[in-house]
Amino acid sequence: MKTKIHFFSEDTDFKIKQKNMLRRWISDTIKNEEHRTGELNFIFCSDEYLLNINQEYLDHDTYTDIITFDNSESEKEISGDIFISVPRVMENALHLGIEVTEELRRVIIHGVLHLAGYLDKSKTDKMLMTQKEDFYLSRFHQGL
Repeated sequence: MKTKIHFFSEDTDFKIKQKNMLRRWISDTIKNEEHRTGELNFIFCSDEYLLNINQEYLDHDTYTDIITFDNSESEKEISGDIFISVPRVMENALHLGIEVTEELRRVIIHGVLHLAGYLDKSKTDKMLMTQKEDFYLSRFHQGL
């Protein structure tokens, strides 16, 4: 079976590790959320690269750790492009006092959860999003 979850780097030499484990975890999360896995692209990039996307497509002039574009063609399919700023993730991990790989996993699953329909603008939505992130991070550590 051809994989539908891809990892790329743009404007950075960052290379993701544990690709197959991450693919299984992401697919399991999508299935658990009662969706199908479509084409998912994770693009790891520099702050400047993501800032340009934020300015061009969202009209925001701020640095961010993640931008998610939904390319799903049906309601129950998860397809999209998820851009992740490696420097932002590293800085967030340092600020939170956690491992970079743990913060990276949280950001990855955050993007997937957005594609599954979860929001994070209100306090209530953000609380639910964080609970979901914590739940799926624990599943990653349990080896699914």
